[in-house]
Amino acid sequence: MQAFRVNQNPGHLALRKEDTAMSKKNIEHAGSSRIVWDELEMWVRGQAQAFIQGVLEDEVTELLGRGKYERRGGVDVAGAYRNGYGKRRTLTLSCGAIEVKRPRVRGLDARFESRILPLFKKRSKQVKDLLPQLYLHGLALGDFELALRGVLGDGAALSAGTVARLKAKWHTDYEAWGTRRLDELEPVYLWVDGVYVKAGLEKDKAALLVVIAGLADGRKERVAFVASHRESEAAWSSVLRDLKRRGLRCPRLVVGDGHLGIWAGLRNVYPDAGEQRCWNHRLLNVLDRVPKRLQTQALSQLKPIPYAATEQEAVRLRQRFQTWCRTHSLEEAAAAIERDWNRMVAFYRFPREHWTHLRTTNVIESPFAALRLRTNAAKRFKKVESATAIIFKMLRVAETRFRRLNAPELLREVFVGIEFENGVRAKQEPQKAAA
Repeated sequence: MQAFRVNQNPGHLALRKEDTAMSKKNIEHAGSSRIVWDELEMWVRGQAQAFIQGVLEDEVTELLGRGKYERRGGVDVAGAYRNGYGKRRTLTLSCGAIEVKRPRVRGLDARFESRILPLFKKRSKQVKDLLPQLYLHGLALGDFELALRGVLGDGAALSAGTVARLKAKWHTDYEAWGTRRLDELEPVYLWVDGVYVKAGLEKDKAALLVVIAGLADGRKERVAFVASHRESEAAWSSVLRDLKRRGLRCPRLVVGDGHLGIWAGLRNVYPDAGEQRCWNHRLLNVLDRVPKRLQTQALSQLKPIPYAATEQEAVRLRQRFQTWCRTHSLEEAAAAIERDWNRMVAFYRFPREHWTHLRTTNVIESPFAALRLRTNAAKRFKKVESATAIIFKMLRVAETRFRRLNAPELLREVFVGIEFENGVRAKQEPQKAAA
């Protein structure tokens, strides 16, 4: 009974009433938060729509020098004026689809062109770049509308027909890109490699022959992307001859793997270019000749070789590895590391700052890494020609993120023919640039 009387204490009852009130308040607040959260996507799109519409209005205000419904400030002020709006346009952004109206302006000497929303534009550049990526990831043509509407909203101006038209445009862009003139480019280095793609109805994998140029201003640019049956001498000669016909000058150094067709084709077309073989491919070839139980030891001795400070030091490290090979009866590995040695160390005759770019063909391998992981997606294409334009578009997107070459001021020196020895300038008088 005593415990009951304590519970009936007036102060305690007041406290319980306060707790009950606070609990109800928290429940009501939680309910309203849940409603806002459920509508967050719609609210964000609405805010984006209102913001962009406001920016379009401000653009016209800045052009005319007066706000909406304001009179002209003087007689000499231009007589241009607002004239309502164009039709509502669905604009697809990466955050979703919104509707905006372009303000119309009359009385100008030239047609008003909005910098925010140009004529006929319906989707942002980011959404355009997203389409080939999704397509290559494995979405079938008919899956696009359902998949993208789930991400971009029901108002997204996307459909299977839209994607088909984009594909046709990519083919046109690819053909135009492959015939453009290259006279203005100043190639210092070229990276060449063949990447293999398997299409559904093709019996064998097709080789995509890729050439990327390192230019005298520090940029990297793809200059060739051609589908071929294989990496033969004839195929590479054809690619390089086409580049020369379109005006590409002879580079100072070409970096490639050990495929004989590359080097034979290079000698046929650009015989004056230096030749550098990829160290990544060479190390893998050597390790293939070493038992698995010894590969860790072998790799610890192989890795320092291409990073030696001088060509002489690289030779010393190579000889140390060969001695280790002979103590373990690995004659094939010892011979493999020395094979074609002059091509392996050609980078020492170029600026030290550029060595990181010249040791390997990673310039080509890196953009294709994702494509190699999605080989099954590429099999959806019945013909290699159908895949080529899509992969071309993917590489165009990747090309915008290419890392620039180090020390561009030294690129100009290499281009004009100044010689280097162990990465240091050895001769000041430039040679005549190769034609």
